[in-house]
Amino acid sequence: MSLSSLFIIAVGLSMDAFAVSVCKGLALKKMSLKTAFTAALYFGGFQALMPLVGFFVGVQFEDKITSFDHWIAFVMLAVIGGKMIKEAFDKECVIGSATVRVKEMLVLAVATSIDALATGVMFAFLIEVPQIYYAVAMIGATTFILSAVGVKVGNVFGCKYKSKAELAGGIILVIMGLKILVEHISKGT
Repeated sequence: MSLSSLFIIAVGLSMDAFAVSVCKGLALKKMSLKTAFTAALYFGGFQALMPLVGFFVGVQFEDKITSFDHWIAFVMLAVIGGKMIKEAFDKECVIGSATVRVKEMLVLAVATSIDALATGVMFAFLIEVPQIYYAVAMIGATTFILSAVGVKVGNVFGCKYKSKAELAGGIILVIMGLKILVEHISKGT
């Protein structure tokens, strides 16, 4: 998988965390760098950890499903992307709390990184062990940066960009799933 493909997946995966960060920023009366950094650290950390866990779980099954791994990757990315697209059309903008308590942030970080876990399983069929470390670093760093920006965007603009971020992330993931499927099918012919 190319570095550009990994980056595109990283951006797509980070959109959930960005959207939640926008809600965090919306709840702030005044922009706080501490809140932005804390949210970015939780979201970026979990978005990096979950694909790594998923990768090592997926490696255990790699030899059993290599003949249809491209379909698994396509379906997983299409489902995750489709869910994000659907959520983008929810008109409700829920204003979260401005706090960054450990319990609340852990729940949010895990909730926004479940798709990264599934993507990690998919990576087990597409990339080699050394490349997973680049992938998780890129996913974590991208999510960290976009989450910090999300807190600021939410504080300044409110919910205006939340649904656009989710829509863009969903479309990116669906397109990447299609790209993986088409590349594999075209190599087979």
